[in-house]
Amino acid sequence: MKKLLFIFIMLGYGVIAIAQEKFTLADELRGSITPQRAWWDLQHYSIEVDVLAQTKSLSGTNTITYTVLSPNSTMQIDLQEPMRIDLVTQNGKKVAVQRNGSAHFLKLPEPQIAGAQNKLVIRFSGAPTVALNAPWDGGLVWSKDSNGIDFIASANQGIGASVWWPVKDHPQDEPDNGVDLFITTSKDLVGVGNGRLIEEIKNKDTKTWHWQVVNPINSYGVNINVGDYVTFSETYNGLNGKLDLSYWVLRDNLEIAKEQFKQAPLMLEAFEYWFGPYPFYEDSFKLVEAPYLGMEHQSSVTYGNKYKNGYLGRDLSGTGWGLEFDFIIIHEAGHEWFANNITNKDVADMWIHEGFTAYSENLYLNYHFGEKAASEYVIGTKRSIQNDIPLIGTYNKNNRGSNDMYYKGANILHTLRQLIADDQKWRAILRGLNKDFYHQTVTSHQVERYISEKSGIHLTQFWEQYLRTTMIPNLQYSIQENQLRYRYTDIIQDFDMPVQVKINGVLNWIQPTSTWKTLENNGKIKTLDVQQDFLINSSLIEKQ
Repeated sequence: MKKLLFIFIMLGYGVIAIAQEKFTLADELRGSITPQRAWWDLQHYSIEVDVLAQTKSLSGTNTITYTVLSPNSTMQIDLQEPMRIDLVTQNGKKVAVQRNGSAHFLKLPEPQIAGAQNKLVIRFSGAPTVALNAPWDGGLVWSKDSNGIDFIASANQGIGASVWWPVKDHPQDEPDNGVDLFITTSKDLVGVGNGRLIEEIKNKDTKTWHWQVVNPINSYGVNINVGDYVTFSETYNGLNGKLDLSYWVLRDNLEIAKEQFKQAPLMLEAFEYWFGPYPFYEDSFKLVEAPYLGMEHQSSVTYGNKYKNGYLGRDLSGTGWGLEFDFIIIHEAGHEWFANNITNKDVADMWIHEGFTAYSENLYLNYHFGEKAASEYVIGTKRSIQNDIPLIGTYNKNNRGSNDMYYKGANILHTLRQLIADDQKWRAILRGLNKDFYHQTVTSHQVERYISEKSGIHLTQFWEQYLRTTMIPNLQYSIQENQLRYRYTDIIQDFDMPVQVKINGVLNWIQPTSTWKTLENNGKIKTLDVQQDFLINSSLIEKQ
């Protein structure tokens, strides 16, 4: 476990404690673009994996195609223990491997000439880490369905794809030409992966299921699912034409799935409206039943919400609106736009994935149930915000920020919508993000600048306040007859975000700063309500 140092900093009107982690060499090797990663650009993975249920183990090969950016003779590939690399070859020549923890350094015998496209083949095997509480405590899930049949899946967002296959395990570089995934199972089971099913190959005692992704894909999004699956499908007429939808569920759940998964086209309708076209028409869209809650695997969204609305039947907002949709279908599919289409370059910026996708729950409600429902829902999720550490983690250390990235992130974006005060512009910004950063890895600063420029609002202090501190602005105010006095506390220097207050039932914009301001009202102020659509606290000072 990493040690924490607490540093106390005087900032504005209070003292805050910032936890700083002591990072290890392993954190750097995993979290940074090392020299052994920087010189080559991923083009394609071809992964062949045998899923061996009896021994809870895997064996296979990964053929990596890459382009040489600059000459180098050492390549970093990641694979976590107890998985092992058995053999690496390039053009038939054995490649020497030196290991430092999960990082393996391949000493390439072939000249690596800038501009060349090369391949190498890695054989691997072992019993991968078992996920104790997937998808949060990741790895492989080895379970049985209600009929005692093997039900197996990978779930590795946090722990990393290298928990089960040898990979360039950093989000900045995705294979430009996608992945071919060959899943070999016992002959009575079905193997489901990302993208489209190309071929089902019958072997003597096994079957191999060939799946293909033609678009770039983040490594943690590559997944394997094995079980007694049956499938059904439909076609969605979307913004980019006909989109193939397929659903892979356990045999006993076919009928209930046909009813629950009617929400998938509703999801697509709402999200294509707000975010633009589904980003992976070529690879289709599917929901795959999994032996855990679910995850956003690209074009292969895994589902384990027990065919209930809400989050396992619960409303996370406490407003009732959370029971109007299946949380896993809506949230995890929302990641197709934010996480899979737009991917963070560094996990320190994972709020881009989770903040926008938590906000997508609100927009789904907005599209199908109206703005009032959406507003009440996202405001209701404020109760989950802890303000423990900032949303943005430490760069180049494989370190993510606070879990507040979900609902603090959603409320930050909901606040932005109020500040822009033009839903057509706001929608254009969301759609523009997915168009202008299509199939790209990005930084938080890129997203911040984009929204600032497109909104026409100077948002530098806004982003610094909400993403990089734990402070929630506090609107202090006092009322004397027809006079309102107000200011912000718990803010960084120069933070001056305007907010709306309702005075005697009439909406007014005010722009607090760290110094007291005065608003004269026409008549005595009888009631004042601070609008909850803004992510702020408020406190009435009786006497000043």
